Amino acid sequence: MWNKNRITKLFNIEHPILQGPFGGGLSTVELTSTVSNLGGLGGFGAYTLSPQEIYDTHKEILLKTDKPYNLNLWVNDHDIIDEKHTEEQYQKAVTAFKPYFHLLNTDIPGKLPSFESRFQNQLQVVFDCKPKVFSFMFGLLSENIIEDLHQKGIVVLGNATTLDEAIALEKTGVDAIIASGFESGGHRPSFLDQAELSTTGTFALIQLVREKVKIPVIAAGGIANGRGIAAAFTLGAEAVQIGTAFLATEESGALQIHKDFLFSDAARSTTLSRAYTGRLGRGITTQITRDVLTATDQTLPFPLQTYFMGALRKAALEQQKNDFVFFWSGQIAPIIHHKKATTLMKSLIEEASELLK
Repeated sequence: MWNKNRITKLFNIEHPILQGPFGGGLSTVELTSTVSNLGGLGGFGAYTLSPQEIYDTHKEILLKTDKPYNLNLWVNDHDIIDEKHTEEQYQKAVTAFKPYFHLLNTDIPGKLPSFESRFQNQLQVVFDCKPKVFSFMFGLLSENIIEDLHQKGIVVLGNATTLDEAIALEKTGVDAIIASGFESGGHRPSFLDQAELSTTGTFALIQLVREKVKIPVIAAGGIANGRGIAAAFTLGAEAVQIGTAFLATEESGALQIHKDFLFSDAARSTTLSRAYTGRLGRGITTQITRDVLTATDQTLPFPLQTYFMGALRKAALEQQKNDFVFFWSGQIAPIIHHKKATTLMKSLIEEASELLK
């Protein structure tokens, strides 16, 4: 049966359906626990949280579910080189984005905040909390760290956007690989090459990875219903990770205007852009992403670009000029139609079961 395989056994779940772990406040305890309670694997993206916030969130999730869930962090959480490079990029960003700040009559941030990596301290909390599943993005963990996580009883997942990344992850000892196709919404978690050069489609990536690695493959990107699940399984995946369809539900932390856009005609067009965060990510096409489509060298290093564009985003939302706001979305958004996570999960399970029986 489709829902009895290496993944369901490894995670101790009923259905091999993972909810994408959204960062930036888009994950919620409610959404994570709902998916897990319905037999899937809820996910919580914690890369923006402090160690104490991660610990507190973990405890909140445990109050809502006794089922496994996936805690996600970013190995490489910044792209800052040095102060000189940051200043050079700041001047380029001011030149490139000044017209949009002027259109919204808002000030350009004059001083950038300092930033220090938090990953090592965040990782320590994973050892303390011991979630059933821990996934990471934007890099590799050492074999020793993964072995230590295994010793704590934690299942470890790595994200790959290319075959080479998948092979590198398998060598470190991860338990399964999330093959993230370029159709996916949100950031491209590439780490061996530029994200712009790591844009293999999901269904091609599944087959490439399945051919070369022995551990289970989880398909991510362009999947929002039972037909997508059936297609991924036919090509060799043993689970799917679904993001945009869950992001659109009432239980997610997305703004209501973001959810409205996911259900609108605007979602028919998405763009991969560095304009809003400094890292390549897919969202609904805006005037800004159209204008600076090729201006990949005019942004600040992540996450400073996020801060830089924060004032613009705030002003645009307040003035209801939403064409200046980047709403994360995968290419599959136009076919989503469920607004509650419970309804979505039941539909996914029923349709996949019918097609894969």
